[in-house]
Amino acid sequence: MKVRVLAVGPKMPKWVEEGAGDYLKRMPRDIAIEFVPLNLGARGKSASMSKAIAQEGDAMLAQIKPEDHVVALDLSGKDWSTEQLSEQLQQWREQAKTLVLLIGGPDGLDPRCLTRANQKWCLSKLTLPHPLVRVLLSEQLYRAWSITQNHPYHK
Repeated sequence: MKVRVLAVGPKMPKWVEEGAGDYLKRMPRDIAIEFVPLNLGARGKSASMSKAIAQEGDAMLAQIKPEDHVVALDLSGKDWSTEQLSEQLQQWREQAKTLVLLIGGPDGLDPRCLTRANQKWCLSKLTLPHPLVRVLLSEQLYRAWSITQNHPYHK
């Protein structure tokens, strides 16, 4: 299964790449996770926030194929436990499709991205900085996989 994480935001600091990378390299070869950074929409004193969100949405939607299974990380999504995420991961693997996870910009996801999503997942009700989301997401995907394999990491 291929997993693509479309994430709006600037280049991440080294600690994010190292933290997320540590979990990503632990994943099995049949679950290839790739982070795809997308540019922030133009923001500024005279720029429209809705236009910036639309620009980000355009960039995301251009990366999604019709057959992709899309999961938007959004506060309105389901609040899965790690065990429930493990069940979801197993279902996604059985579908043998590319899984695309969407991480919006500082003002959230374009409504068109939410509409395109097959599922919505609330990673946390807390407001998290984007760099931390990438590390947390990587760790949770690894933990979910470890549960499916009865690997001792989860215990």
